[in-house]
Amino acid sequence: MDRKIFQINEKIPILLLIPLCIQHTLAMFGASVLVPAIFCIDPGIVLLMNGVGTIGYILICDRRIPAFLGSSFAFIPPGLIILGSNKSLWTMHYQSVLGAFVVSGIILIGISFIIKFFGYQWLKIIFPPAVLGPIITLIGLSLSDIAAKMSGIIINPGESYDISSIIISMITFFTAFFGTILLRGIIVTIPILFAIIIGFISAFIMGKINLYNVINANFFILPHFIAPKFSFDAIITMVPAVFVVISEHIGHFILTQHIIEKNLMQNPGLHRSILGNGIFTMISGFLGSVPNTTYGENISVMALTKVYSIWVMIGAAIISILMSFNGKIISIIQSIPIPVMGGISLFLFGIISIVGIRYLITEKVDYNKNKNLILSATIFIFGISNTTIFLGNVQLKGVTLGAFLGIILSLSIHLFERMNITNEN
Repeated sequence: MDRKIFQINEKIPILLLIPLCIQHTLAMFGASVLVPAIFCIDPGIVLLMNGVGTIGYILICDRRIPAFLGSSFAFIPPGLIILGSNKSLWTMHYQSVLGAFVVSGIILIGISFIIKFFGYQWLKIIFPPAVLGPIITLIGLSLSDIAAKMSGIIINPGESYDISSIIISMITFFTAFFGTILLRGIIVTIPILFAIIIGFISAFIMGKINLYNVINANFFILPHFIAPKFSFDAIITMVPAVFVVISEHIGHFILTQHIIEKNLMQNPGLHRSILGNGIFTMISGFLGSVPNTTYGENISVMALTKVYSIWVMIGAAIISILMSFNGKIISIIQSIPIPVMGGISLFLFGIISIVGIRYLITEKVDYNKNKNLILSATIFIFGISNTTIFLGNVQLKGVTLGAFLGIILSLSIHLFERMNITNEN
């Protein structure tokens, strides 16, 4: 018998609704709390804004798009550049990161209005696939060093290897690896959470976890709010990530449209979807959280279950909000050892790198054409190297430099083509 399909606004019996909501919460949980763990901030404020953002997004989209807004990975590389190498100063510098998040949200809002009136094809001029694919790949590659250090497989000069940390990180990594390959059914959508749990247990067995804070934590706490500060240097560093999020958002939007078999481009429109994302990225920055984006993990769950009801997403969002006020849950998240997060980071950042390559394949980028070849080659070589360009006090390197060069070169090639002074290759 065919599985029943629950449509977008269809209400679901409560006994079925609750487990479906929990399932979506679990699908977003592992990746979503990894972002605040990397930035060393309160996961409670992130869970709160993910929940609030999801509900707000659904309302802005006129209750026509079932999606969950989780923590975005695209903003991690520029965020870490802004924070700097001295972790003792991260708390102070994070306010500048938040200011850049706020501006990123404002840019997304502005782009949503441009898309409403002019469509989104202009984005392909600024970021053609030969540019965007390498940028996405650079996001993962630029984080590999951080993940390796968190895992203990790379150490600073003068330090000694901690074998137990390496073991824990590798247990976590290979649990995610084999879990993705071997798990079946709905649980295949939560290999990240599954790996974190196994890594946590292994770390506990090896004496790397002290549950004192968890035991003594209050059941009810308030998330930690932080006010932003605005720095021009930080904003310029962060801006390229906005276009990565837009590309990711459009991809998820089209995929969701295909899954639920509704013309979302016509109603409510891509502009509303990006508007919702932008508004709650901006609000998150004002309150101390991280930018959000539509989550592929939850889209996968939706495709597997054939449950497209927005009430499931709203229920998952409410669970996320309730979790943000639970001191026990927040303490457990904060007690996850660095090697566990390192192992899962190796896994996720590697996948991000390959997503960029997959994007090039999906878009059928023809590298027999010289313009595609030199665009990607230039972005890769300057993005991977330690090349740094200073525009006044603004520092461009890594993903930021790659995106900057991509914009300049893409616009130049488009201009040359309009002037009909390029060759056919």
